[in-house]
Amino acid sequence: MGQPDDSRPIRVFLVDDHTVVRRGMRAFFEMLDDVVVVGEAADGRAALDELAIRAAHHDLPDVVLMDLLMPRMDGTAATTAIKQRYPGVEVVALTSFSETERVHVALEAGAAGYLLKDAEADEVAAAVRAAYHGEVHLDPVVARKLTRSLVAPQRTAMALTPRERQILALVAQGRSNRDIADALVISERTARTHVSNVLTKLGLASRTQAALWAVREGLVPGA
Repeated sequence: MGQPDDSRPIRVFLVDDHTVVRRGMRAFFEMLDDVVVVGEAADGRAALDELAIRAAHHDLPDVVLMDLLMPRMDGTAATTAIKQRYPGVEVVALTSFSETERVHVALEAGAAGYLLKDAEADEVAAAVRAAYHGEVHLDPVVARKLTRSLVAPQRTAMALTPRERQILALVAQGRSNRDIADALVISERTARTHVSNVLTKLGLASRTQAALWAVREGLVPGA
């Protein structure tokens, strides 16, 4: 994906199972000069179907505003699929939950932002603009919780189950969730959950931090 084109509006696609939320977001964005809503869907599966049609017509949005808790396919699974199929499309998670584990999972899936549904409209616009320009934007409440989890005393490998230590070793080798699932003969969803649990237990925010931690603790050899 090339440099963002600031001469045209940012194209946003809304995904939320509550019609009133989509209407509210659409009404707000219509008041902005630099953002235009190009479509919407009521769940992750419908969103992927719509994006597939748009991709065929070279009409993908720049940013998807994604609810996380939805029927049929939740926002985390949809985000993972979008980033795999359309790497140039950014995703901003919009949810009612601020737990650091949920934040880890969303960011792990590829989200470029994480907002709470009670965020001010200007905050949502800021997150969309940040994602479009390749930046990560976190709700202030979420950012504070994430910071606290990062500065908390580092826990030891003893906090991990044997399976989680296996997962950590594979993460440190640069394995994807799919690779981990294949290696341990588990589902990709289970692998993703294990990775999230490892990050949460160790108070880490990313796979990269987990890999560095594992090397530092001597769980895997350094590069």
